Amino acid sequence: MFGDLFEEDCSGVSNKYGKRKKLKTKALEPPAPREFTNLSGIRNQGGTCYLNSLLQTLHFTPEFREALFSLGPEELGSLEEKDNPDAKVRIIPLQLQRLFAQLLLLDQEAASTADLTDSFGWTGDEEMRQHDVQELNRILFSALETSLVGTSGHDLINRLYHGTIVNQIVCKECKNVSEKQEDFLDLTVAVKNVAGLEDALWNMYVEEEVFDSDNLYHCGACDRLVEAAKSDLDDLECTYDLFSVIIHKGGCYGGHYHVYIKDVDHLGNWQFHKEKSKPGVNLEEHQNEEEIDDPLRILKAVLSQEANNLIPVDQLGQKLLKKIGISWNKKYRKQYGPLRKFVQLHPQVFLLSSGESAVGLLNCSPEAEADSLRKDQHTVQTLTSDSAGLDGRTSRPHWFDINDSKVQPIEEKAIEQQFQGKESAYMLFYRQSQLQRPAEARANPRHKVPCHLLDEMDAANTELQTKRAEYDSTNNNIELHLHLGPHYHFFNGALHPVVSQTESVWDLTFDKRKTLGDLRQSIFQLLGSWEGDMVLSVAKLLPAGLHVCRTLDGDGLTLCELDVTDEEDILVWGGVEVGGIQIPTGSDCEPLLLNVVHLATSSEGCPRVTESPHVFPANAEVGSVFPALAVPVGVAFIHKPESAGEERWTAIPKEDLAKTFREQGLGNGSSILIQDSSDEKNSLLAKQRKWITSVNEVDWVQVKNLCQLGSEEEQITISATMNTVVFDIRIKAIKELKLMKELADCSCLRPVDRDGRLLCPVPDNYTLREAELKMGSSLGLCPGKAPTSSQLFLFFAVGSGTQPGTEMEVVVEETVSVRDCLKIMLEKFGLSGDTWHLRKMDWCYEAGEPLCEEDATLRELMIRSGDTLLLVEGKLLPPGFLQVPVWWYQPRGPAAQGKSLRDQTTCTPSPGAVWRAASAPGAPGDVCKDTSLRYLGDLEISEDATLAELKAQALTLPSLSELCTPSPAFLRAWTVDGQRPGRLLRDGQQQLREHKLGRKAKVCLEPLQEEEFLGPRDMLLRTRMRLPGQRAYAPPVDVVWDATQGTAGSLRQRVADFYSLPVEKIEIAKYFPDKFEWLPVSSWNQQMTKRKKKKKQDNLLGAPYYLKDGDTVGVKNLLVEDDDDFGTVRDDVGKENQTRLTLGTRTSQEALHVRSSDIFSSAETPGPPHRPEASLSIHVGSFR
Repeated sequence: MFGDLFEEDCSGVSNKYGKRKKLKTKALEPPAPREFTNLSGIRNQGGTCYLNSLLQTLHFTPEFREALFSLGPEELGSLEEKDNPDAKVRIIPLQLQRLFAQLLLLDQEAASTADLTDSFGWTGDEEMRQHDVQELNRILFSALETSLVGTSGHDLINRLYHGTIVNQIVCKECKNVSEKQEDFLDLTVAVKNVAGLEDALWNMYVEEEVFDSDNLYHCGACDRLVEAAKSDLDDLECTYDLFSVIIHKGGCYGGHYHVYIKDVDHLGNWQFHKEKSKPGVNLEEHQNEEEIDDPLRILKAVLSQEANNLIPVDQLGQKLLKKIGISWNKKYRKQYGPLRKFVQLHPQVFLLSSGESAVGLLNCSPEAEADSLRKDQHTVQTLTSDSAGLDGRTSRPHWFDINDSKVQPIEEKAIEQQFQGKESAYMLFYRQSQLQRPAEARANPRHKVPCHLLDEMDAANTELQTKRAEYDSTNNNIELHLHLGPHYHFFNGALHPVVSQTESVWDLTFDKRKTLGDLRQSIFQLLGSWEGDMVLSVAKLLPAGLHVCRTLDGDGLTLCELDVTDEEDILVWGGVEVGGIQIPTGSDCEPLLLNVVHLATSSEGCPRVTESPHVFPANAEVGSVFPALAVPVGVAFIHKPESAGEERWTAIPKEDLAKTFREQGLGNGSSILIQDSSDEKNSLLAKQRKWITSVNEVDWVQVKNLCQLGSEEEQITISATMNTVVFDIRIKAIKELKLMKELADCSCLRPVDRDGRLLCPVPDNYTLREAELKMGSSLGLCPGKAPTSSQLFLFFAVGSGTQPGTEMEVVVEETVSVRDCLKIMLEKFGLSGDTWHLRKMDWCYEAGEPLCEEDATLRELMIRSGDTLLLVEGKLLPPGFLQVPVWWYQPRGPAAQGKSLRDQTTCTPSPGAVWRAASAPGAPGDVCKDTSLRYLGDLEISEDATLAELKAQALTLPSLSELCTPSPAFLRAWTVDGQRPGRLLRDGQQQLREHKLGRKAKVCLEPLQEEEFLGPRDMLLRTRMRLPGQRAYAPPVDVVWDATQGTAGSLRQRVADFYSLPVEKIEIAKYFPDKFEWLPVSSWNQQMTKRKKKKKQDNLLGAPYYLKDGDTVGVKNLLVEDDDDFGTVRDDVGKENQTRLTLGTRTSQEALHVRSSDIFSSAETPGPPHRPEASLSIHVGSFR
């Protein structure tokens, strides 16, 4: 039975020794929660599997655990005082108590024994050494006895584990009986060549031993050697049950321990997972597996359990998840498609309601129905029993295999397999069978645990939950960069921000486990307003600009399933056009920014090599580069890099010009050289009419005299190589131009771009390669020295609308501050005052971000030679402040919330204050006559200020100084979008930073007759009652609607209550002013979009309504007018104008398409950059 347990064979035994250091590294990830067994393992410190197995056995011994818990701090002391030399703190039992409490109550997969082993005095590499578990048992019990001296638990070990062996020897002559008692804590039995444990115990302690022949016994009564018999007395009063088996795998010098334990108190959840892969699996298991794989049978089983038979389709998916433990999308969607579609494809089985929102089983014959019902109920019962076993417990205790951190359920028959082979039972623990556990201890891990440990574990669990939530949030949250379509325009083959990148891109932290629909709703709530369909597309930032790669579809899919990753760029747009231009999408047409090299003729008529950036779609033909450069016929070369830094060019065969740029292997930054075949005089042709293969054959640069001194020559060509020093070229040019020698000390060379603009001077000590100049470049010989290595050559101009070539120039030290640099530039322009600031010109020749840190040096702000700085009037705000233009918004007419500004104040309008007509958000037709926006002035306010503080500060503006407004609560604030109110700003106590007001944000204030406190889910709507028979509407009236549900029914009910009309006697519609259209809102939302062809959920906050604050809702009283028309005469006129405009635009686009087939070439965009055994010991202090 015990097989070859004692044969030495180390094959397959893992006996690894790590570094001689405690493996107590602190992981960022919090400990994992307990698995389905609800039992905690113990982490292995390197070689402590023997310790873990013994500790789990003691922990699952209720009598030992509760006896240890009964010792309070008054006897053991407190761990807080363990470092106090005057305090008697019994650290080992305290740490053992704490470990047992963690194993019982702390929600973690595995507990740590680091504190316990520290209390043992193990400070070296003891945790990495393997020891015998029986040896540890004796040493640990001895340490506990020593630690508990003088406490009520002094006899704990003796009381629970002490036994006595009575050896009885009977003299066969005088029948005298001699007895001797031996104490023990454990019994050792020899099992080699023994059939079983019972035989081993019988041979060792029960079987009679005879003293005869040469082995006689000395009888005291007889006083001589006699024959005798020795035996041990049986304990007939008690029987014992096995409850722990410590198992050892390996040989005598190494291996691994784990333990089988009976859960006496039913603390764990026992569910045995049968192996499905073994051939011995029974037929019932195989059938259950087939049932799960058959979605039709599973759905029938689920529906057969419904009392009403008919349930919503959405609930069917939830019930399916509850029954089989996996969702439809994960289990069946890939093979069978969406759940609703699967139901629709089986009309012979399922019955759909008229709106296809509910599903049930189709009626069939009674016999077939009964048979099917029995099968389905059996399926459901099988699935339920398979998946619900986590909480199911029987009256009989179950066994678990505890292997360090892992805890798995096992069957009792598995124990029999551990008494043979290389993995065998090594140490057995028994309990008296008559010991009964109290009912309150059953499945109650808090039973008999001291209060202070209960509190500690509760606090630790709370902390664990917080850490897991934080880690879960950090691990699953991704950063998305939202590019707002309305803030972009399309040119040169890609999307570019209309304003700054900061205001065009919003960053959003989002949980990648949420669905696309959740993301869309979050973006809608973040923006506050959105017109039309909201389409989300994954975009890519390329050198040419922003390109749309793919559109995200499937609102029910998670971002993980959609392959949306961290730091993804998302374009929020309408799905087709941006700024009226249809946007190409997909990786095929990805825009490439190429460097095109060709010969051009300068204004002086001299040929020179130019290199300019051009954008082409990746799927465009290479030949399209010729019309882009206005070259009728030519040859194209592509760059082939070679050794020694040479630039080699290979001609593209004529037949390959029809291939795409991508097929030719060209990407962003690739160079392509174009040769005009018709211009042989200035071509890059060698003699004998053969094409050159290297631009290195162009071995000259052109130098033009710009010193404005008398010279016979205006420009010359100087031979050079890429390693020629600029100083040599300059001196040679002075000589050949026959200029004064004095210029050698006060002149410089400056590159001339293709537009004739002088660039930054080139240092004399640079070579042409270091100066990034190419052969054939044009240089200007200019007066003045080139800047040194510590100086900057800058262009500067006044204003933000500067054209290239009109700037002034200045040389400053790179260590100069922004403030001093500003003073230098103001002096050169003859300007004065302290209301100026500097901005760096961006690549679009527009004013970029301001240089806010006036004390910072230009070097610290990464200002480089050749940069252009703009002097812009206006003092910079301190960091964290906003300059907010404030407007007054007054709905005119009888529906106005208060009197007009002119009626409320007698003060004269401030100079320059102009009334501007504007449209209210969503206002129909004639509303432009009823609303106005008036500019009041600018406010300088901190981003940390609240909205209420902004309103209060606005009341101090001169235009509103005499306006009687009781408090800021009597003002309603909107953002200004396109000269009309845009997003409603609510929550007056929220900071402006949280309202996401950009540096160019504008705010308008609307007066109210009473205070207004809008909740986060309250929506403000402008309702207008339709005038019967007039195709017009009454003035708008504000209605506040609780949009928590967002359904059409709740909105209709709110409007009906407001107008005191029956809900069935009204019709309402949302107005879309950009389209001059009304979209009716019925109680049954059956609107469909052309793109998706799917029914939308009955939620007005999403497509197609996208209802938001300030939208106009038309109301029709069916008691006096019963037709389907919501439009007005002005709507008809607006639609006609839009139609004419569309036709005109289409005609213009067709004409443009005839002239040029490449929309990418219309503009140019600049490119961006066996070890000896050791004794085992536990150190214990003295408590005697």
